[in-house]
Amino acid sequence: MTRHLITSAIPYINGIKHLGNLVGSQLPADLYARYQRGRGQEVLFLCATDEHGTPAELAAAKAGKPVAEYCAEMHQVQARIAEGFGLSFDHFGRSSSAQNKALTQHFAAALYEQGLIEEVEQRQIYSETDGRFLPDRYVEGTCPNCGFEDARGDQCDNCTKQLDPEDLINPRSTVSGATDLEMRATKHLFLRQSQMKDKLDEWINSKADWPVLTTSIAKKWLHDGDGLQDRGITRDLDWGVPVKRGDADWPGMEGKVFYVWFDAPIEYIACAQEWVDAGKGSDWESWWRTDKGADDVRYTQFMGKDNVPFHTLSFPATIMGSQEPWKLVDYIKSFNYLNYDGGQFSTSRGRGVFMDQALEILPADYWRWWLLSHAPETSDAEFTWENFQSSVNKDLADVLGNFISRITKFCRSKFSEDVPAAGEYGPEEHALIADLTERVARYQTAMEAMEVRKSAAELRAIWAAGNEYLQAQAPWTTFKTDPDKAAAQVRLALNLIPLYAVLSAPFIPTAAASMLDSMKVENAAWPDDVPAALAQLAPGHTFEVPEVLFAKITDDQRDEWAEKFAGGRS
Repeated sequence: MTRHLITSAIPYINGIKHLGNLVGSQLPADLYARYQRGRGQEVLFLCATDEHGTPAELAAAKAGKPVAEYCAEMHQVQARIAEGFGLSFDHFGRSSSAQNKALTQHFAAALYEQGLIEEVEQRQIYSETDGRFLPDRYVEGTCPNCGFEDARGDQCDNCTKQLDPEDLINPRSTVSGATDLEMRATKHLFLRQSQMKDKLDEWINSKADWPVLTTSIAKKWLHDGDGLQDRGITRDLDWGVPVKRGDADWPGMEGKVFYVWFDAPIEYIACAQEWVDAGKGSDWESWWRTDKGADDVRYTQFMGKDNVPFHTLSFPATIMGSQEPWKLVDYIKSFNYLNYDGGQFSTSRGRGVFMDQALEILPADYWRWWLLSHAPETSDAEFTWENFQSSVNKDLADVLGNFISRITKFCRSKFSEDVPAAGEYGPEEHALIADLTERVARYQTAMEAMEVRKSAAELRAIWAAGNEYLQAQAPWTTFKTDPDKAAAQVRLALNLIPLYAVLSAPFIPTAAASMLDSMKVENAAWPDDVPAALAQLAPGHTFEVPEVLFAKITDDQRDEWAEKFAGGRS
């Protein structure tokens, strides 16, 4: 048995995430975690909120709350929404935890001892009015490229040009609005990633099974232009992990914090400590330290493509550079972007569907199915309301839901709410069992390979096989001339329902549980033996005709939602 450590890229704390964020990391990670648990594997599935950095401070200021209070509240909001989507984290932690603070400072000390951290003097914007250095995002002004008046110190949102604060025309502090800004010298710590380039290159080259998207981004950062650059790991902020060398003060770094992209990935490890400290598990080190038993762990990360450089280069450089026996990632599943109806999701403009809004209009399984079956694996994907309506109505309502409704209602009307006992299976039934055995094997292969869209297609084909069997054998017609043969047909069709439920649970867990409940099946095991699984409901087994599993989306609903989510979220 393999132990599976699974982490999703941790969502930023500044607000509720949209569906593009969900499908790019948390949802496919949950799919894989649920699948591995279903196969009987031991799984530790971790996620957290990413709570440090300038966006957290700015969001808190906008909300009129102290940043610590804002982060605590938003963590609860994100945890509640994650639960609503059925995300089965073993623990949902916080990067502002005491565990992450101590571990981040520990790694900084270890890297310093290995000669991989150096102090670099820089010139940075200083505000006399604010009495502080201003990080890039705390400076706004007019873009020198396009004239946009609210460009940030790192990038213009209008023309997307990368900027430095000193590039801006008429720069001002976003904290106070002050314009008395000047360039001053300050010191920061840099992680000497360039010293790790060859080792990182060799490691990435050894990952022949990784997605092309993952390795291509990593290699671009390693080799394009001047190659892998050293990276600043400190900032002049109030909110964050204070810069220390382990437990000791770091001379000259007083008042500074570690950069969010240094401490955020370390939270994956700290989250396991939080899991233990919360009384949910034991011995977190056996999952993370190869000297404490983690050699049998397979570690898989899920993330959007924008996070790939940090997880293939910066975080591994931190792990390797420490010279300590921490577990390195085995597989990185990365995703392209999900766009929204001809454009991009926009948090600032309220364009697109956000996670809380999605749950207000439809149950989670509708969204889970569409997002996973359209996951942006090989290229960017696009959400449109027409496609969403069509896929939900066809796949969930017409194929899966209709099959369950038809066969249970027919059995009740002609036999009873008990599995009929009469009749023997003929060539058609044996052919279906053989076909499903092959299809389940293909589904498992796709799931093991984390091919999300292919897995959804294989599952859809398994559902469709039941419908095709019913259409071809037509037990409602057979019943008129050969009731016993019809009984055998119904018995096999009823046995498809728990099979479908177990196979579908990683995608649509709530509906799958409802299917098992209707069929009065407890502790349904993974169908390693498909013929045996299709004999699970013995003659005389009692079931209930379920309520409609999936209601169809009407044209009026589709049009209403398309208008509602076009932009301008209140």
